[in-house]
Amino acid sequence: MTDATRTQRDGQSLSFDVPEGDEPVICDYCGQPYAREKWLALHHGRAHPAELTDEEIEAFRAAHGSEETEIREFRLRALGGLVAIYFVLLMIYALV
Repeated sequence: MTDATRTQRDGQSLSFDVPEGDEPVICDYCGQPYAREKWLALHHGRAHPAELTDEEIEAFRAAHGSEETEIREFRLRALGGLVAIYFVLLMIYALV
């Protein structure tokens, strides 16, 4: 990993680690670095909604939709895990 420093428009400097061979994606509006395009699209929609182009709005909507799907799947898996743990503990209690 290499260290990189970038100065934002407001004069603050950001330090971040960049894996070898990877280039961070930088926000054109505030200079904040991101590891993935999806994270940059989500940042654009949250931090700069009034300044976005039509393409950036569509990228935000796509990233937001996939993020909602991932969260929904995680919640279902977590609920299934909790239900399984509950029944295992119930069976242990019944046997003891």
